[in-house]
Amino acid sequence: MVNLAIDSIKERTFDAIVVGSGASGSWAAKEFTEKGFKTLLLERGRNVEHLKDYPTTNMYPYEFEHRMEMPYADQQKNPIANRCYAYREDTQHFFVKDDEHPYIQVKDFDWIRGYQVGGKSLMWARQVQRWSDFDYEGPARDGFSVDWPIRYKDIAPWYSHVERFIGVSGNNDGIPELPDGDHLPAFPLNAAEDHFSKAVKLHYKNRHVISARCAHLSKPNPIHLEQGRVQCQNRVLCQRGCPFGGYYSANAVTIPWAQKTGNLTLRPHSVVHSIIYDETKGKATGVKVIDTNTKEEMEFFAKVIFVNAATLNTNLILLNSVSNRFPQGLGNDNGIMGKYVAFHNYSATIGADFDGLQQFRTDGRNPAGGGYIPRFRNVYRQETDFLRGWAAGFRAGRSDVRDTSGIGNDLKEGMLNPKLGPWRVSSHMMAETIPKESNFVALDADKKDAWGIPLLRISIDYDENDKKMRKDYYEQMTEMYEKAGFTNIRTRDDNRRPGNDIHEMGGVRMGHDPKTSLLNKWNQLHLCKNVFVTDGACMTSTSTQNPTLTYMALTARAVNHAVNELKQNNL
Repeated sequence: MVNLAIDSIKERTFDAIVVGSGASGSWAAKEFTEKGFKTLLLERGRNVEHLKDYPTTNMYPYEFEHRMEMPYADQQKNPIANRCYAYREDTQHFFVKDDEHPYIQVKDFDWIRGYQVGGKSLMWARQVQRWSDFDYEGPARDGFSVDWPIRYKDIAPWYSHVERFIGVSGNNDGIPELPDGDHLPAFPLNAAEDHFSKAVKLHYKNRHVISARCAHLSKPNPIHLEQGRVQCQNRVLCQRGCPFGGYYSANAVTIPWAQKTGNLTLRPHSVVHSIIYDETKGKATGVKVIDTNTKEEMEFFAKVIFVNAATLNTNLILLNSVSNRFPQGLGNDNGIMGKYVAFHNYSATIGADFDGLQQFRTDGRNPAGGGYIPRFRNVYRQETDFLRGWAAGFRAGRSDVRDTSGIGNDLKEGMLNPKLGPWRVSSHMMAETIPKESNFVALDADKKDAWGIPLLRISIDYDENDKKMRKDYYEQMTEMYEKAGFTNIRTRDDNRRPGNDIHEMGGVRMGHDPKTSLLNKWNQLHLCKNVFVTDGACMTSTSTQNPTLTYMALTARAVNHAVNELKQNNL
């Protein structure tokens, strides 16, 4: 990392500036630096270096004071963070604490954040699936949002570009609604998961249970070894940071790769206040930054700016980028910036028991998490009373059962000699929500954070469509469970708040028409062509697939376009 003591404008000027060092931002930095562009990568949080800054990665459970549970005092102090599945004693240092970076909840919303170099790519769930034309064409068919300005053919080669570099394990399953990719060998389903897959295939023509696709090196290719990574060790301690580089993170892969070019300047502790707009030139010229620790204000300059601060912070930065030309936020003449924010509905789960296959047990760990059920509702036609559909995760396992009914020596023997219990199966819904004007974020007019930046007001909630989809998930999964011979079927609404899925999207959506969208097909602001947005804020709709692979592919595609435009002096 270069420590900047900058006095002159020349020393503060770069070819490209990227705001945010997570999955999409680090991809922008990698692509620009590989092409010879001097690039400034800004991160509001602290520096986290691969290998060096994973303090818990090799600790045993007994080395944690609370056996990885968060103590009661922390649960009371940080209820939002504690509601996240990955926030535990071994990972809590990668999460934003509730009182450190407040926001205003107009409606209940869990904003889960990771303010450090690498962002949430350190502790994400690593699930990666391509979108299909059923997803990109969905808004045009259903009319619930504006039409995407791209189709699958536009982004397919960029999916391949990303997959080959980061390493994605999975099968090529031949499912039109879930396109195949450039995959490493899949992590196999276990016996009970495979049983369910076969049962679904037997009873349904258009439903599938496949091995989940994940950003793990099941069998590294030469490019991965060149990155300094080795095969995934199946430890399933991923959220601690992986010393093997077995899964994709910005820290292990894209940032070191960009640094090797000699063209990257990484500056952590840099809160981006706003984008600087030059009204004479009619374009952005740089960014205003506040040092996290010293509160010093400074400006950096570049010909092109990528805003990849993660969905809600990207909205915040652009809304705060006001000028005489753009009093409502940069490029926001139509007034829709911050609106039509959507997310994934993960609020429903269903579990059951399976008495078959008692001759098998699970052996080892599966970092992919088991099976994946691609969306099958409303794909080829509208067949339900709700819009769009849901996908689902699926997993099965057996656990040890200890007899605690005895006393004295009998109790001791029962505890020391566990027996395998029945198979337990579980699934969680991964449903699309509909972008609506009523789901929005905005800047508070009065309250500011420690750096003088307006606090974000978040007003996002479920609707009737989400309730209908949850009901359908319960009904369809129950039917599928019954056909597979599962028993003691249990449905559960876990009362998950919006945002806890950590897949918020939109607010700076892509589209054809500047009157109804903010970005064009290349992820450029319609009204400020040298500013690009390629993180979740750019999404027009959410689909059901995990979104990060699409963010990275959109980023690589947009950088390629930006470079071509820069070479032609069009930016």
